Amino acid sequence: MNIEIRQAHSPGFFRRLAALFYDLVLLFGVLMIAVTIVVVPYDFIVGLPFPHEERIHRLGLQLYLVAVIGLFFVFFWVRGGQTLGMRTWRLRLVCDDGSGPRLRHALARLAWAALCLAPAGAGLLWMLFDRDRLTCYDRLSHTRPVIL
Repeated sequence: MNIEIRQAHSPGFFRRLAALFYDLVLLFGVLMIAVTIVVVPYDFIVGLPFPHEERIHRLGLQLYLVAVIGLFFVFFWVRGGQTLGMRTWRLRLVCDDGSGPRLRHALARLAWAALCLAPAGAGLLWMLFDRDRLTCYDRLSHTRPVIL
């Protein structure tokens, strides 16, 4: 499904923030399930609470959770251009040409968003000064959310 970018409207700051907050609430539940899948079998097999004193186990769990977070967003963006929070707030992610994002676009968006949002959400605040209301990671990944 191609969307004409010239006619599409970029969502405002609060709409984006609301969709992001909604996704974070859902993601919290997904992460709880992901941790349970790892911790419960570990406790039964090893017999020690997870993570115990070994740093390698904590690092492994952290990398696993980062992968789960990445898969959550990339799966929804590639599958239909919308996470559940975006669907609730009637947003869809599209490429600059109006087509739906492919895997490389979703991975680029995820990487740029992680880098741009790390310094206190500065990448999101960028949209307050952008003429097209795009964030830093929208521009860098050549994707953008549009209002349906």
